[in-house]
Amino acid sequence: MLVFQGLNLLTRPNVIVKKVEKTMSTEPFKIKDILYGLVIPLLVAALILIFATVLKDSLDMWFPAGDPFTGEGRSPYAFLTIIFTQGFAMMVMFGVPLILGLIWNKWAGGAAGFIMGTFYYLAMAGYNIMYTQVIYGAEYVMNLYADPSFIGNYIVCGILIGYIAGALNNKSYNFKRMLGSGLAAALTVGIMQFLLNYTVSFAAYMTQNDPGFALFTALLPMIILGIFAPIIAKVFTWYGLMPGGYS
Repeated sequence: MLVFQGLNLLTRPNVIVKKVEKTMSTEPFKIKDILYGLVIPLLVAALILIFATVLKDSLDMWFPAGDPFTGEGRSPYAFLTIIFTQGFAMMVMFGVPLILGLIWNKWAGGAAGFIMGTFYYLAMAGYNIMYTQVIYGAEYVMNLYADPSFIGNYIVCGILIGYIAGALNNKSYNFKRMLGSGLAAALTVGIMQFLLNYTVSFAAYMTQNDPGFALFTALLPMIILGIFAPIIAKVFTWYGLMPGGYS
């Protein structure tokens, strides 16, 4: 049988050439490519900048954070500022490896988490060093680049959220499994962040002063992410927006 199939292919070279050309051909340019490749990324970038700058200043006025050492003057709704600024940025940062883990595989999710987490770690450590120096003076400045909680919160947890989601989902496109995998990965990371902030962080006293509030602000963005990321991943599968040559 194999001999006959081989002879059949040899007698039909045009069929082989057409199949190769079809495989190597690219999709024609479409208007929706501008939407997916330019408009949506720019909107996401604008939202991140607006949340981190304009919205943060407004929320700080409405819901003051108070003294970080004593908690004096803090609004009971100060957590909204954390969730809509730093929490939103972290959801975007963790969302990329989480979605890639769900729709591609654990290795892609883990690698994306390492890249995203590294850049976020560098940015957050530098920003907090500068902020501390400006607001509280040079005597309170600590080298947050050496803070184990910063390294763990962003780089290690970035790797974990993508890898865990991909490993648990194992390339399944069943929404219930994607949702369970996404929530499990997000909750694991949220709990790990809380424990790091409570134990090895240079500013562990802030978490220890109010562990319930710290746990709430760590878990809520992760729960939201664990729900929304699988929804986005599922929508990707509907439209064939799959990485790694699956589209």
